[in-house]
Amino acid sequence: MLLKQLYEQGHCNLMDGPLEWKEALLEGIKPLIADGSVDPEYGDCLIENVEKHGPYIVLMPGVAMPHAMENARGTNRDAISFMRVKEPVHFEDPANEDTDATIFFTLSDTDPDEHLKSMQRLAQVLSNEEVVERLKKIESMEELLEIDAMVGDE
Repeated sequence: MLLKQLYEQGHCNLMDGPLEWKEALLEGIKPLIADGSVDPEYGDCLIENVEKHGPYIVLMPGVAMPHAMENARGTNRDAISFMRVKEPVHFEDPANEDTDATIFFTLSDTDPDEHLKSMQRLAQVLSNEEVVERLKKIESMEELLEIDAMVGDE
C-alpha cells in the first residue's frame, strides 16, 4: 500500500541525473513541497544532517532515506516521497565505500509515532530484494502500482 499511496499522492519523481548529493536531496522533496507537506527550508535541514553526521541516510546499497528530526524546520505534516535517479548519487564517506544511492525515500515527520510507522512500512518494502531491484529500474510512475502488489504490506 505504501507505493500505491505515494503514487496516488503524487509523492514521487524520476530523475535522470547526474546529480550531486545535495541536489538529490532537494529534488527528492519537490513533491512534498508541491502539496505543502514541507517548505523549501526542509531541504536545508536534510543537507545539514548529512554534513554533520555523514551519509547515515544510505540504509543499504543503492537506497537512501533522507530525513530530519521530528518537527524540523520546514516540516508541516507527516509524509514520504519516492525518487529514482538513473545515475547513482555518491555520498562521500571515507569509512564506507558503498554510499551510492539511486532510490530515495524522503521522510517528513511531525510525530514520533508516525515516524516509527513510516519506518516500519518502508522496512516492509525494502525487505524484499526483488522489489528493491525493480524500484532501481523503474521507468514510469505507474510501475509503482505493479511493484506495490509485490510488497504485501497492510
